[in-house]
Amino acid sequence: MPTSLDVRDLRKQFATGRPAVDGVSFHVPTGEIVVLLGPSGCGKTTTLRCVAGLEQSTAGRISIGGRLVSSPADGVQVPARLRNIGMVFQSYAVWPHMTVKQNVAYPLRHRRLPRAEIERKTGDVLVLVGLSEFAERSVVSLSGGQMQRVALARSLVYEPQLLLLDEPLSNLDAQLRLRLRDDLRRIIKQAGVTAVYVTHDQAEAVVLGDRIGIMRDGKLLQMASPDEIYNRPADLFVANFTGASSLLTGRVVERNGEFGIIDAGGHRLTALMSANVKAGEAVKIAVRPENVRLDAPGGTESHNRFTARVAGQRYQGTQTIYELAMLGGRLEALELGTSMRHAVGSDVEVVLPATMCWAYPAGEDTPCNSANE
Repeated sequence: MPTSLDVRDLRKQFATGRPAVDGVSFHVPTGEIVVLLGPSGCGKTTTLRCVAGLEQSTAGRISIGGRLVSSPADGVQVPARLRNIGMVFQSYAVWPHMTVKQNVAYPLRHRRLPRAEIERKTGDVLVLVGLSEFAERSVVSLSGGQMQRVALARSLVYEPQLLLLDEPLSNLDAQLRLRLRDDLRRIIKQAGVTAVYVTHDQAEAVVLGDRIGIMRDGKLLQMASPDEIYNRPADLFVANFTGASSLLTGRVVERNGEFGIIDAGGHRLTALMSANVKAGEAVKIAVRPENVRLDAPGGTESHNRFTARVAGQRYQGTQTIYELAMLGGRLEALELGTSMRHAVGSDVEVVLPATMCWAYPAGEDTPCNSANE
């Protein structure tokens, strides 16, 4: 039966350098899908391997369904084979000499279940992943996406307490990734299994996760719903990693609760403030291009309305990205549509919704520019 996962103060130190995982804590309730998202080397896969028992943690506690499976301080380290987890890797890891059905049934045969039960459970999980008609085919005749479905079915067939997935779509081409990404959440939810999914791909994280945990340098920066991650990023790194590619600089004039007035390039801008920003402090303001609104001159909304000069444009077929000179800096704006409405050198009216402008201390580390490894 599926169950919860609890990770507390997890730390993993290899022989040299900084910890690969540094004080990570999170809880996954029964039936929830949590996605660990971050750039290469952030510690997300090491965290997953510690949960699986494939790596021994240096410190902290891991419990699956209330059962303590790892606690170095208490001398507890339950082997991976006794944790009742399913795991899907980047590589398909299927047995090439077996049929689809034989691959999926293998864990049940290994557990010496009765033949009738093996047949029933194998048939049920093949229906779940959409491979019933391929049951008697050799796995080497399948596409990459189908082989990954075989790997998923094999991990679900013995009804594990917890399903762990380590970038299972990374070896597929773009079209297959999109197709299987959309199916994965449905399959996991129908199976009713608690899952932890590791990826560096934002789109995968948003489609699959009930909650997303953003990691950097071994630390968990924010764990929240996709909506909160995108609309209330905890810090500048989270904002930038999830697409807030535009940064303006300014200084806080005054703070009023969650919001503050910022002097940016001689203009006053209202923005959401992170908790550690104070009046008089220099800040960086992060804005997503898709949240910048290009408004018609004389529009009714006056709050956070500015005039900008179009300094550049990038036409992308179904959308155009404009580079705008404004507020003493440069801001990107994304506009949907198959035609470019604004010429380079023209002036446009711009509205920046206050809830979609996020101010952070100017001293925060310069964030990464891409979510891709």
